[in-house]
Amino acid sequence: MKQYLDLVKLVIDEGVRKQNRTGIDTLSYFSANYKTDLSLGFPLLTTKKMEWKSLLYEVLWYLSGDNHIRNLRKHTKIWDAWADEDGNLETAYGYYWRHFPSAQKDKEGNWQVTEIDQIQYIIDEIKRNPNSRRLIVTAWEPGNAIHSKLPPCHYTYAFNVLNNKLNCHLCQRSGDIALGIPFNLAAYAILTQIIAQQVGLEPGIFSHTIIDAHIYIGDKGTANEKYDHLAGLKEQLKREPLPLSKLTIANKPIDELTFEDFELTGYQSHPKIKFEVAV
Repeated sequence: MKQYLDLVKLVIDEGVRKQNRTGIDTLSYFSANYKTDLSLGFPLLTTKKMEWKSLLYEVLWYLSGDNHIRNLRKHTKIWDAWADEDGNLETAYGYYWRHFPSAQKDKEGNWQVTEIDQIQYIIDEIKRNPNSRRLIVTAWEPGNAIHSKLPPCHYTYAFNVLNNKLNCHLCQRSGDIALGIPFNLAAYAILTQIIAQQVGLEPGIFSHTIIDAHIYIGDKGTANEKYDHLAGLKEQLKREPLPLSKLTIANKPIDELTFEDFELTGYQSHPKIKFEVAV
């Protein structure tokens, strides 16, 4: 996907060296943006082989609303570093998508907390009022984020209906260009297609803003060398993007969708490139 390669080149060319909590410096670029037309194909990267199964299981885990990874661990270890020994996760994206705490005062002035299913609200509201400009989902709960081991990176997204197509814009506070962004791009493309199908629309544009877009740079000859992502990304820049694949989803209610209801066809890619995760 050319848009991804343009993003890689932008951060390499214009990024500034910056320290961060991991102890591995990055090349950091402020407020990177790109967009892709989902009607042209499913944007699973082709300049390196992507792990489709773990990606899809993660999206389904989000939609389940779980705040633990006990079931997810059967398919991918991607969240193991952030969960406790029992598999509980302080900041689980899907939990806030489906169970966001809303505090309101009752007639006596006492605070009462109820849960909001933001995903179901979006589906219902698009059906009722597709011209709404309030189709927002958030995973950022300030009290939780202050104390969390890893507050949400992709913290909010908005839907917009135009010309019978469902568009999605994702805002991300922090984005690992080599590892995280390819997954975020594909995950929200899946989500947009799911929601579009639930409301009788076609997938439209996916746009993405990354506030701190960064590439990890482990210095040669140091213990951090294995975390260097520059070589792998520069290799991708040499590779020609291949035709996009197609994603087909069974026509079922959102909470009944399972892994077997998704069919990815026509996916071809260049060889896998391994990147170490900086925790």
